[in-house]
Amino acid sequence: MKKKRVVIISIILLIVIILAAMFDTRLKIVEYDIQSSCLQGQVRMALVTDLHSCFYGENQHVLIDEIKSYNPHAVLLGGDIFDDVMDNTNSKILVSRLAEEYRTYYVSGNHEWWSEEMYDFFDYLEACGVTVLRGNSDALKINEDIITISGIDDPEVNRYDDTYTGWEEQLKRVGQGLESESFNVLLTHRPELAEQYFMYDFDVVLSGHAHGGQFRIPFVMNGFYAPNQGFFPELAGGEYDFDKGKLIVSRGLSVENFKLPRIFNRPELVFVTADSES
Repeated sequence: MKKKRVVIISIILLIVIILAAMFDTRLKIVEYDIQSSCLQGQVRMALVTDLHSCFYGENQHVLIDEIKSYNPHAVLLGGDIFDDVMDNTNSKILVSRLAEEYRTYYVSGNHEWWSEEMYDFFDYLEACGVTVLRGNSDALKINEDIITISGIDDPEVNRYDDTYTGWEEQLKRVGQGLESESFNVLLTHRPELAEQYFMYDFDVVLSGHAHGGQFRIPFVMNGFYAPNQGFFPELAGGEYDFDKGKLIVSRGLSVENFKLPRIFNRPELVFVTADSES
């Protein structure tokens, strides 16, 4: 009887441990290191995507503290920072605090267009000092290096604002304006359009949107389902090599406003460090 009790207790503990791991929503820090012949020194970028106005401690201090410890040259907001259902106070707190400390860039996401408040969000971002990228670029000089950060709207711009330049034309405009001696970064919400992005000479493309495929099985299945990619998405989250450059897909920060839980798929804050090849 004693041996049987030990086996039962062990099985229960194992189940508890597995369940705890499956539904673990603690923030995960993911760092990517890339090399480029375009760089003489180091460039550090923080990628924040798919927050959906979720709560990360008082005044969003969990995210702020991690970003401060990394000390990026730029913070890139990759869309769906705001939400179409949730109250957006948490998003506004984060955006305003980041813009006080860092060069901060933003591109739109699909949920933000769905809210039909997109232009209010643009106004708020610009009032905070955030650079809103909508088919335009900004050049940063970091020591001896020139970093060009370009950005395009989410494709929903074509549906919700037919008076503005569509995302395809935005991509063409920034892509054709790239300088070969610059380290060229594209900030965009959707990863599944990577083949079109790499028609141009971007060194790295940063995106989100896929939410890590929502469900994962480590070492077996990187993601179960992602919007606009369907089941078993190829670009659910991680680093992907293309002929011209790298695609980095964040699994995003949303945890509290989706009906389906994240399974083996912790929310993540992404840091990208780019160095000279030498």
